[in-house]
Amino acid sequence: MTPTLDKTPAPSVPPEQIKAVPVRHYGRWVAGAAVIAVLVLIGLAFSNANINYGVIPDYLTDGTILSGVWHTLYISVLAMLLGLVLGITLAVMRMSSNPVTSTVAWLYIWLFRGTPVLVQLLIWYNIALVFPILNLGFYKDEMNQVMTPFLAALLGLGLNEAAYMSEIVRAGIQSVDEGQTEASNALGMTRGQTLRRVVLPQAMRVIVPPTGNEFINMLKTSSLAYAVQFNEVIKRSTDISSTSLAVVEMYFVASIWYLILTSFFSVGQYYLERRYARGSTRNLPPTPFQRLKKNLRLFGSFRRPEVAR
Repeated sequence: MTPTLDKTPAPSVPPEQIKAVPVRHYGRWVAGAAVIAVLVLIGLAFSNANINYGVIPDYLTDGTILSGVWHTLYISVLAMLLGLVLGITLAVMRMSSNPVTSTVAWLYIWLFRGTPVLVQLLIWYNIALVFPILNLGFYKDEMNQVMTPFLAALLGLGLNEAAYMSEIVRAGIQSVDEGQTEASNALGMTRGQTLRRVVLPQAMRVIVPPTGNEFINMLKTSSLAYAVQFNEVIKRSTDISSTSLAVVEMYFVASIWYLILTSFFSVGQYYLERRYARGSTRNLPPTPFQRLKKNLRLFGSFRRPEVAR
């Protein structure tokens, strides 16, 4: 007799509930506590220092300080424009097939990137020791009268910046595919037209971010113009501290203004980069105002956003 198989399904046994044990990150707690302790110690040191913090808000809007801030912004913009124009010229010269122009551009970049900005400022300020008289044929005058603190600061900062901008522009131009140049040449465009209408517009996506960083750095580097007696914000702050004896307080005032200027232009740099990123990304990242508006809308609804299933 053939035995029959019992086909009754076995009762299903529910699996045991998984008990998730979170991983303990003791190192994070130790590191966080150490950082907080260091910040507290620094705060206590500054709070107990012999510093009159009450005069800092008064000097922030002082006319002398505001004049220094204006001169800082003025010399930074002009020096950056000079560096940008000359940097584009040097980049084109260095990429030229002419060995003379490419060598001259390379030597310029090597010289100005290899020497400190402060030394270059002092050389321009004392250039009358080398050329006592400036004779251009149509204009002649003593170099001491021509080389003012403003002109020394402009040349020292602008010519140094040109060496860095030339490398940034060259990297941007080389990032454009060579087929773009070949196609423009096939359409009968000259080298200059190809550079202006085809290459540079596409290279701006690579050029803009480091250029913005260079300008923000220029705002801070302009403080070195103090060495040539240019009336930027550090020079103005030092002039006030020499009479009021508020030395550290005036350095804090200058630092606050540098933070304000760099923060303002950092926002402008973000929007400029966002504009030139339109051709490389499908969805542009939200602006700070768009993120703030979204967060406020979510906060006003008093509920968490629904999770898509």
